[in-house]
Formats: sequence, structure tokens, C-alpha cells
Amino acid sequence: MRPVFFIASVFASAVLGLSLAAPANAQDKTAKGATAKGSVPADVRARVVSKLPGAKPEDVAPSPVPGIYEVTMGGMIVYVSADGKHLLSGNVYDLDTQVNLTAERRNAVRAKALAAAKEDQMIIFGPATSKMTVTVFTDIDCGFCRRFHNQIAEINKAGVRVRYMMFPRTGPGTESWRKAEAVWCAKDRRDALTRAKKGEDLKTKSCPEAESVKTQWSFGEDLGVEGTPAIFTQAGDYIGGFMTPEQLVQTIQETQKAATAAR
Repeated sequence: MRPVFFIASVFASAVLGLSLAAPANAQDKTAKGATAKGSVPADVRARVVSKLPGAKPEDVAPSPVPGIYEVTMGGMIVYVSADGKHLLSGNVYDLDTQVNLTAERRNAVRAKALAAAKEDQMIIFGPATSKMTVTVFTDIDCGFCRRFHNQIAEINKAGVRVRYMMFPRTGPGTESWRKAEAVWCAKDRRDALTRAKKGEDLKTKSCPEAESVKTQWSFGEDLGVEGTPAIFTQAGDYIGGFMTPEQLVQTIQETQKAATAAR
């Protein structure tokens, strides 16, 4: 197997096995200072970057384990030995505290990315501000996405603000992608999204702004999204797919309590 494909497969595995790991709960609390303090020697940084296509020097940081370094690419986290010869894909736990240190870092990375995402690249349902906000990657043709959106009024009423981003699972050039672009090119995107999810053919002409669909889709891939709906909290927790309004509120509150307890 050629190195580039091996590395790509390892990162893909990291996304499936780590980025979309089970939602955090009270027993999977995160700890402060998960990444060991200190700097990365220049020679170590150079070796790691040379072995991982796409990695940048700033992606390499000390890990909680001496002699092992953390590499962050998008929403993915893996670990590499100082000599650049060994790559580890998995979760690092503190056995004394039973804390998943990798989950803490992964959530922090995703939270930072989600906070930096521009809301003009989203379709938002709900109040301008809310104590409960989720970012949902959605596909027009996804059955569970449609079921989730059918509850949007109840979800908003429960106090949850929903930030939609497009993630046509079938990829560029497909019918689902065309439908996402049609929504994005509509004058009223909120109305267009609702109508499209009801199965209506919008027949919207293409527009330059449709390029935003690719931006959103790529962002979802960076975070490790594979299926839809993919729901993330502001704290970076991946909390699952389809939920009822009650389940959504309960899950958000549980992650908030876990985060508070870990401080």
C-alpha cells in the first residue's frame, strides 16, 4: 500500500472511530490541560510534517504522553512518535481520573472551528441568541434530516437555535448537491430549505453563491461528518443524528453539565 493512501486511510479511520465517537456523558468528562505543556522540538516537527501529507507545522503539539506528539488536521487527532515512524490512532485516557483526554482535545478543536464558521454560510432557525445552539449538517434527500426539520418549530420553541450547513452525502455533481445549490440560490433560503425537504422541486437557477455548498460540505468533511443529520454542540460535542425535541434538549443539557463539572 502506498504511503499516501495508508495515511489517508488512517485519518479516515480516526474520523470514524474518534471524531464521531459516542456523545460525552457524565463518566466521560474532559479534563483541563489535556495536552502536556511544552514545545515541540523543531526537528521533531519537521519529521512529523514530512511524513504526513497535508500536515502543517502548527498542527503538531505535545501530547499527554511523554515522547508522543499530537497531530491535529481538521477535526481529526492522531498521535505520532518523535522519530516520525509510528502513528497511533485512538483515545488517550488518564487512568487516575478516568478522563478521555483525546475527547477533550477533539471537542476543543471542533468548538474552535464551529465558533469561527461564518453564519452567513448557514441557514439559521431560531432566535438570534440562545443558551442552546447546535450546528446541524443536513442533506435535502436524507429521510432522518427531513424528520428532524419537520420538528423545527418545536425545537425552536424548546429554546434550541439550529444552524444548518449543507452536506449532500452523495457528493459534488449529484442530484442532492443540485438541490442544495437550489436552496442556496433562493431569495428566501429558510423557506426554500423547508420546501425542498418536503420534496418540492425548487427549479432555482444556478448562482455564484452556490459555491458555498462546497465550502460547507468541505467543512463537514474536516469535522469528520459521514452521515446526516450530524449534530454538534457549541462545545464541539458530536451528539448524534435524528432526535426528538425532548431528546435534543436533554442531550444538550447533559453535555453542558458534563462540561461544567469538568472545569
